[in-house]
Amino acid sequence: LASAALTYDQTNVFARILRKEIPAEILHDDEHCVAFRDVSPQAPLHLLVIPKRPIARLADATPADQAVLGHLLLTAGELARQQGYEEGGYRVVINNGAGAGQTVFHLHVHVLAGRDFAWPPG
Repeated sequence: LASAALTYDQTNVFARILRKEIPAEILHDDEHCVAFRDVSPQAPLHLLVIPKRPIARLADATPADQAVLGHLLLTAGELARQQGYEEGGYRVVINNGAGAGQTVFHLHVHVLAGRDFAWPPG
């Protein structure tokens, strides 16, 4: 059974960052996405890459979002390389829904690096 799409909340913290209502340390900004440092980092490098298009969670993406989803991942990899973590490795995470740890319902890609990570996560 497919879950119903969430109604996108225009007041979420990432929407407010996109509108420049609250500050963020922006490392990347292009026509499709913005990337910035997480204010509560879980690793020495903890970036968030978010689409400018309002998508609440990965489950709400549609085939029309295919290009932007790919762009988010390519941007995540490029930022990890720019920050010097390509060789040492990095983790890319997308939490989908509250049960998976998503706390802000604006799709976002976590890029984490600079420490060892356990498997399985969580």
